[in-house]
Amino acid sequence: MTTTLSRSPRRRTVVALSIVLVVLVAFVVRLVDIQVVNAREHVDDSLAMGLQNSRVEYGSRGAIVDENGVTLASSVHRYDVQVDPMLAVQGVADRGDDETQATTRTWPDIAAQIAQVTGQDAAEVEKVVTDAVAADPGSRYAIIAEDVSTEQYRALAELGLPFLTFPPRAGRVYPDGAVGGNLLGFVGSDGQALAGLELADNDCLASRDGEVVFQQGRDGVVLPGTEVQTEPAVDGGTLKLTIDRDLQWYMGQLIAEQVQNTGSVRGAITVVEAKTGKVRALAEYPTVDPNNPTATPSEERGSWAFTDPNEPGSTFKALTAAIGLDSGSFTMDTTVTASSRETLRGGARVSDSFAHGANNYTLTGVLIDSSNVGISKFGEMIPAQTRYDYMKKFGLGTPSAIDFPGESAGILHPVDEWGDQTFYNTTFGQGLAVTIPQLVGVYQTIANGGVRMPLSLVEGCTAADGTVTDVPSAEGERVISADTASKVSQMLENVATQGTLASQVAIPGYRVAIKTGTGEKTDPNTGAYKPDAYFTTMIGFAPADDPQYIVAVNLDEPRTVKSSAANAPAFQKALTQVLKNYRVIPSGSTTPELPKFG
Repeated sequence: MTTTLSRSPRRRTVVALSIVLVVLVAFVVRLVDIQVVNAREHVDDSLAMGLQNSRVEYGSRGAIVDENGVTLASSVHRYDVQVDPMLAVQGVADRGDDETQATTRTWPDIAAQIAQVTGQDAAEVEKVVTDAVAADPGSRYAIIAEDVSTEQYRALAELGLPFLTFPPRAGRVYPDGAVGGNLLGFVGSDGQALAGLELADNDCLASRDGEVVFQQGRDGVVLPGTEVQTEPAVDGGTLKLTIDRDLQWYMGQLIAEQVQNTGSVRGAITVVEAKTGKVRALAEYPTVDPNNPTATPSEERGSWAFTDPNEPGSTFKALTAAIGLDSGSFTMDTTVTASSRETLRGGARVSDSFAHGANNYTLTGVLIDSSNVGISKFGEMIPAQTRYDYMKKFGLGTPSAIDFPGESAGILHPVDEWGDQTFYNTTFGQGLAVTIPQLVGVYQTIANGGVRMPLSLVEGCTAADGTVTDVPSAEGERVISADTASKVSQMLENVATQGTLASQVAIPGYRVAIKTGTGEKTDPNTGAYKPDAYFTTMIGFAPADDPQYIVAVNLDEPRTVKSSAANAPAFQKALTQVLKNYRVIPSGSTTPELPKFG
């Protein structure tokens, strides 16, 4: 009997413990079900029952960097400071260790703390709320400050004021100011791309905003554990350019100096890698600072190098020579007799820029003396349709592969619209118009052994996940034979060594090929040529025995010197800097002299 009684309490204890254990297991299972298995469903239910709110989680617009990874444009976060006036006037309760010792910070005290951070006057901050409440006692929204820095935002957040919110706004920073500004473009105050590469490559740079939803109490405080990211933010990609930032800066300084020295309206210097077509610099003056684009007149905020075509003038004579040689219409031994002024087929009248008698010119001599009459007579030997077809193959009449916003296709009329005067004028760069990239593309083709590479400003776009797109094509198109390109290059070298500007363009140790051009400008109001107004060009490449870089210097309406001689000082300095910058090995030979006359 004693044994039975002693076992009964033990049995009851075991049973009791078993029941407790079962209950605990049931609670654990239910807890796992609520917090793990069906957590999403329960959070959604709680959000539906509470005071649900949401905020945007902003992605950052992608950076633009140069060929070496140097940042040219980047994004920073700035913040607005918003206040809930109704809650602000109630103040904030502060409790110490002893909750019976409660104090309240009043709105005037809080306004003074905010003002210390934002740099405003305390009375000004206080007035924002008092005015809002006076107008509407139930007011829930007012702006205290806009566009504050991240440091200011953090200082304000540390005040722990539940009635302050800090919606971020996108900020764009261009560390080098106006360096490359015409190419980079800019964004608006709302972060939307408005011009330049910012606009052209917006698909690469644009971010995608996310969203966070949460519950908050009636006092504005976010309830712990209720924040849920419903859509993640995705940062924009990094756009890598072909531009060299330091070279771009140098060319910008150089063209600004030359424009001012010559009294020109504007100017540009372009540097292109011969074998790849990559643009290493394209500096324009005047330029725009993307940090403050409205400080620049609207007509100067873009890149006129792409948008405004001009007559190329005598730089086109090299193209006519290349077409004639490649098509077999004449050879380097062919000669023509040309005076300084002649009337040609159909009554077309052609004149040279200097007076001379009848010269028996070689093709080289025509290029050296830049004879309009001489190149016109060589041009007579080439069928018009043949010249037109070659010009199209050289990329004229269509925008470049860069596809810059607003880029012009230039002006190239079909052959059936050519009269006799146009037939001749087009041999020496009149009666048509090209953009700077189109003209540079012609000389890139000659310098690259007759293979035309698509010009490029962008190396590629690297997305946030590491995917690389927008890589320029490495495939070129043969336009003329390597033999033709070599012969034209030799003739352009003789322009550099025998021409009137030989001493001004020489670079010790390097063989240089050049051609100048002085194009007449059209008055948009009358359609006729503007008197005494010219668009001047000097374009060339080096080392001519193994071309690496093409440099073009353009001046719009120079005044102190009105011919392409105005371009020579900047061209010589620009090409010298390019050869130095890329450590190009000097030529191992001198230019073979070719005869001017037959």
